[in-house]
Amino acid sequence: MPIRSFVDLHCHTNASFDSLAAPEAVVRAAVARGLTHLAITDHDRIEGALRARDAAPAGLTVLVGEEIRTADGDLIAVFLERAVPPGMPADETIAAVREQGGLVGIPHPFDRFRGSLGRGPDSASETGIVAAAGLVDWVETWNARAFGRANELAASFALEHGLPGVAVSDSHAPLEVAVAYTGFPGDPSDADELLAALPGAELVTGRASYVVRLLGPFAKAVQRARGNGRVPWARDEEVAPERAAGRSGR
Repeated sequence: MPIRSFVDLHCHTNASFDSLAAPEAVVRAAVARGLTHLAITDHDRIEGALRARDAAPAGLTVLVGEEIRTADGDLIAVFLERAVPPGMPADETIAAVREQGGLVGIPHPFDRFRGSLGRGPDSASETGIVAAAGLVDWVETWNARAFGRANELAASFALEHGLPGVAVSDSHAPLEVAVAYTGFPGDPSDADELLAALPGAELVTGRASYVVRLLGPFAKAVQRARGNGRVPWARDEEVAPERAAGRSGR
């Protein structure tokens, strides 16, 4: 039988400022739900991904990734060797990922409640997302945590720009892992194989539990108390004070 892989390309652990999920628990959840590949994409960090990779048993491949907060909005990167600092423009961030041989996707592009690259078709960041469309490898056309018409808009955007779509859980707790995921032909364990598999993606869609999502503010408070807040923006000292102030409010 042809190889078929089951991949969740957007998951968080307690290395993120808004999750309390131990990497080992996330790995166990992925195995229990039949995933073959799991991308750990913590906010601006890769330590959790490295721990998850070390904890993964045979049969589960952990992709070291990162959700990177750029000056234009969030990006997802996988196949990283080191963390990409937040705060750079999207095109510079993508270039930094490419230097490592990594791939880049656009997460929850039209979710107005997060640091999305395009917060809606009438938003000021629309130009930024259109420019990024020619530089990235996929779009999250189904994000299990997206609100309203965000996924519908993302699917339309991907179709318009000829980009593959994927489904992801965007999990912040073990219960959310693989609530949405993507099936791929072959074994996308390296960047070339995943890139080749993207056109054959099959999306399995589901919704994150609202009960689990309500734990988000609690997780942020705990992490703040632990000193694990957001990673500072890369160039705050180089930008005008008003821009730095705008960034801190995102």
